[in-house]
Amino acid sequence: MKRKALSLMCLSVLFTYAAMPAAYAARDMIQIKGSDTMVNLGQAWAEEFMMQNPEASIAVTGGGSGTGMAALISGTCDIAESSREIKDQEMEAARKNGHDVHEFIVAVDAIAVVVHPSNPVKQLTIEQLSGIYTGKIKNWNELGGKDQKILALSRERNSGTHVYFLEEVVRMGVEKGPEQFAPEVLMLPSSQAIISEVSQSETAIGYVGLGYVSDRVHIPAIALSNQGPFVSPTLETTMDKSYPLSRSLLFYTGREPEGTVKNFIDFVLSEEGQEIVRIMDFVPLR
Repeated sequence: MKRKALSLMCLSVLFTYAAMPAAYAARDMIQIKGSDTMVNLGQAWAEEFMMQNPEASIAVTGGGSGTGMAALISGTCDIAESSREIKDQEMEAARKNGHDVHEFIVAVDAIAVVVHPSNPVKQLTIEQLSGIYTGKIKNWNELGGKDQKILALSRERNSGTHVYFLEEVVRMGVEKGPEQFAPEVLMLPSSQAIISEVSQSETAIGYVGLGYVSDRVHIPAIALSNQGPFVSPTLETTMDKSYPLSRSLLFYTGREPEGTVKNFIDFVLSEEGQEIVRIMDFVPLR
């Protein structure tokens, strides 16, 4: 009878553990999901933190900011990485699932517009970019370039970078504006895919987070209007806010961080964590 009672008790514990969301089952195991823009940065933070804390295990996966928010709502991640702010409907869904959402600004990013190195167009305005992505401007010769049809590339709709570019560039800062990406805009699954395509196509234009820029592409200077100033995205111009396309990079948790999750976030916000931000070509908070 004692053996039977003990077995039943052990089964009860196992069922209770199995029923717990993955985010809360083992506090030394951290699940991070979300932004593709942030995935390499998140992995760099995780690798350094685990070197210093061998008892910790951190898994970082991308899929887009929307994927991270879905995981936050369902309780299947400890931290959602996002390159956009949480939406009202996402916050409401998280609260309905019993989560107390906390937000942390962990870095800053600039959105760099990228073209092929042979493209002679060296500067663009927000209005011209909106014209390209809404289909009003179709040929590079309309912008002082070659007589070539423009191939416009975008991140997919689940991406926080896509949402930012839609609101700040396509709709020129009007969040609920009517403008949409033209049907011929090619949606790609990652920033690396955009860099790869632009580096191979003379007619392509795309946009990526500053940390993904390489010497395989050219970065036109951007201005709010024809009057300028035209500014290139750098660490300095992002920090002093002279570059017009910058945004916060965010962590979201489903409750007040504690244990290893809190220690990891504290590390990310520390001088050492922010130095990793700089090394990864994003912009530190200070």
